[in-house]
Amino acid sequence: MTLLEAYRARSAVAPRAADRLTPTGGMRVEVVRSTRRTRTISAAIRDGAIVVTIPARLSRREEEEWVLRMVQRVERAQRKSDRHGDHELEARAAELNRRYFEGTLTLTGIIYVDNQRTLFGSCTPSTGLIRISRRLAQVPRWVEDYVIVHELAHLVYGRHGARFWDLVNRYPLTERARGYLMALGLGDDEAGPEPGELASAS
Repeated sequence: MTLLEAYRARSAVAPRAADRLTPTGGMRVEVVRSTRRTRTISAAIRDGAIVVTIPARLSRREEEEWVLRMVQRVERAQRKSDRHGDHELEARAAELNRRYFEGTLTLTGIIYVDNQRTLFGSCTPSTGLIRISRRLAQVPRWVEDYVIVHELAHLVYGRHGARFWDLVNRYPLTERARGYLMALGLGDDEAGPEPGELASAS
């Protein structure tokens, strides 16, 4: 059950001015009516709860509309944060390795970095470490997955040769993702292994 579903369920049985909802995903929703507020509405995470503060003058219907809207906003921010966490990145890389490389690649780690301003990703085949630029937060997930596959392929081939692209093209959205990046003026040929770190071409 999502936070929104929990709020709707609680509202249906207990239409009160302020609600405490059963924990959902480790958090509950608290609604606080403030006599000091006339227009502004805010939501913040405090002590494991999403606290939505609204003007005291709002009707019950207006309260529900605004709480649902603010909780949805918090959930979107959470999903974005979760997407760009190293743990979730590792899980995606493992799945892409299994799906397109039959799980044969040795990946010791994959992390987000903030210091890659000219690269989307880089890898060090000798250590099996891949770094993904946090700039990819602006692109759809399937584009970021392409970059991950690109870097995974560098664990096998260091250079952008025919055999390298044969591996990358196992990902069905490769051409579309490259076109997406190029349309943004970003390109993707910059991605690759760290200087001096070339994988075996055998």
